[in-house]
Amino acid sequence: MNNNKRLDIGRGCEFDGDQAVVCEGCFKLHETDWLEGYPATPTDIFEVRFKNTRRGYYKNVHNLPLKRGDIVAVESSPGHDVGIISLTGDMVARQMKRTGFSPQNGEFKAIHRKAKPYDIEKWQEAIALEHETMIRSRQIAKELRLDMKIGDVEYQGDRIKAIFYYIADGRVDFRELIKVFASEFGIKVEMKQIGARQEAARIGGLGSCGRELCCTSWIANFNSVTTGAARTQDISLNPQKLAGQCCKLKCCLAYELDAYIDARKSLPRVNEPLQALDGDYHLISTDVLRRTMTFNTQKGAQEGGVVLPASKVREIQDMNRRGTKPETITGLAPRNAAPEEPAFVNMVGEESITRFDSGRNADEGKRRNRNNRSRSGNGREDNRRRKPRPQNHDKKQ
Repeated sequence: MNNNKRLDIGRGCEFDGDQAVVCEGCFKLHETDWLEGYPATPTDIFEVRFKNTRRGYYKNVHNLPLKRGDIVAVESSPGHDVGIISLTGDMVARQMKRTGFSPQNGEFKAIHRKAKPYDIEKWQEAIALEHETMIRSRQIAKELRLDMKIGDVEYQGDRIKAIFYYIADGRVDFRELIKVFASEFGIKVEMKQIGARQEAARIGGLGSCGRELCCTSWIANFNSVTTGAARTQDISLNPQKLAGQCCKLKCCLAYELDAYIDARKSLPRVNEPLQALDGDYHLISTDVLRRTMTFNTQKGAQEGGVVLPASKVREIQDMNRRGTKPETITGLAPRNAAPEEPAFVNMVGEESITRFDSGRNADEGKRRNRNNRSRSGNGREDNRRRKPRPQNHDKKQ
């Protein structure tokens, strides 16, 4: 094993001297080009990824023979940046439409060349400065008493410019901060504000489900999630379970929300208890996807009760509106009832050793066994009939 190799998960590549090798699946928002290998419409637009979740779309103005995984030097303002081509062909147009990307002034920035060894070497030098710069920038922000947190720093490939990603609850006047950063680090400074969800996506981690965070692996656009999504799905409003690593409501609360909203439309609205001759039944829980509702004679009880399908509830409500009451309410088996154990059934011929034999072989085997039994039986019967010959011990001398 070569100890000089260094893996950069944020960019998805491994450095070995002045060489860089792309590692599939080792970076944020990994994409699989499922159209790769199929005939594609010729296009000169490529998707290029940089550190963590930052991506851009660039034009191949020099008609270079590029493919997915190539490390390229692209146009930036000022200077140039170094990134890795992540998508080509028809998938680029689909991805641009999905993310809502539109080029600045209608023009795409250009891909200058494939990265050369000196580009890779300078790129590594810039990457090595990022962590130290982030720590120092946090100290400077604290000295200036700014209510903000710098979560990440990304240097440009030519070390001319760096992007400082920060989080702040309100508006921050960082004009003085930019001057200090420029004189301290000797670079052009770009400040970019991100939210808590974007910070979690850039840092990465594992969710409570045991999988990689969705914002890190595939989510590109963040939609607002409210507690109404949890109420619609009958999820307990426990902040510790509903919040993700960003301390916001989990994005996965919205995945099945539309299915629950459509399912609730077919359920009756119960504003008052169901009336029967043996008492009133109060609604205690609803299973939206099974379309069943649980009622109990004791208001607020959480155990026991009668489980009714939605159609039965409507039927009883119609009877109550007409002024009639059923004698009692009988429903389905409760959800917490223990399921019946299936009885063991021995199928015909299942335990037979010769069940896979053909009919002819089976008949021959039966006939052979029958003959053997008859022969062995006759032999035992002959032995019983045959009397032992008496032996004469008195011999004449």
